Amino acid sequence: MKLIVDSGSTKADWIAIDDNGKVLFTTQTLGLNPEILDGPEIIERLNDRFDILQNKKEATHLFFYGAGCGTDRMKKALKLIFQDYFTNAIIDVQEDTYAAVYATTPKGEEAIVSILGTGSNCSYFDGKVLHQKVQSLGYILMDDCSGNVFGKELIRKYYFNKMPKELAVEFEKEYDVDPDFIKNKLYKEANPNAYLATFAKFLIKHKDTEFCRKIIFKGMKSFVKNYIKQFDNCKEVPVHFVGSIAFYLKDELQETFDKYELKLGNVLRRPIDGLIAYHVANQ
Repeated sequence: MKLIVDSGSTKADWIAIDDNGKVLFTTQTLGLNPEILDGPEIIERLNDRFDILQNKKEATHLFFYGAGCGTDRMKKALKLIFQDYFTNAIIDVQEDTYAAVYATTPKGEEAIVSILGTGSNCSYFDGKVLHQKVQSLGYILMDDCSGNVFGKELIRKYYFNKMPKELAVEFEKEYDVDPDFIKNKLYKEANPNAYLATFAKFLIKHKDTEFCRKIIFKGMKSFVKNYIKQFDNCKEVPVHFVGSIAFYLKDELQETFDKYELKLGNVLRRPIDGLIAYHVANQ
């Protein structure tokens, strides 16, 4: 049994397949980002899903693609945790960008592949090897155009009284805006980036308002300039995306790309289904 996992900071999608690619079960855990979780927290999240707990000794391979796995240190740390848990499995840990590449890019083709979800990332794939120009420093300093950055922007606008009154009233109905509640979520509880990203739903829901459009296009402009345009051939190859922000704001992405003369490629909400075909073809 092979386990294929696509993990962001918010959630992780799991699919178990046999050697022929037949799906044995699917499940979902909370995100398993090793940058913000320690070993016991990761184990707790694995044990919380009966399908994983029941089949952990049956797994022969674990292909894990995750947020927070961009450095060798984090890959090794997570691999050790998985080796102790899935005792009979060969463990392969890669950063989440590789899942995006394998799901969106035809074999051997060049592309720029980006993630816009809870966090954000952007890499160039030359058909064989992944290249990055921007080293992520985490959600506090980076993650342009991501759900957590949009969440921060909305909260700031609300507290600085720069949100239109009619939107502010609805914002108060949908979210607990008590300062102590927000600070507890950000400083006392796990996954503050995932908490911030929950506010992005409000932005998407009201994306046709002038207020939200300004925030969206400001974020997309920043992502293009700081990430995509780092690559000299950015106008020559398609730019593929995975992630909920990209998926639900695809029209806005296209509008931004038209302005910068970029080629918008495939846009997927999540890469997990495409990963099945990849691993069956490359056993």
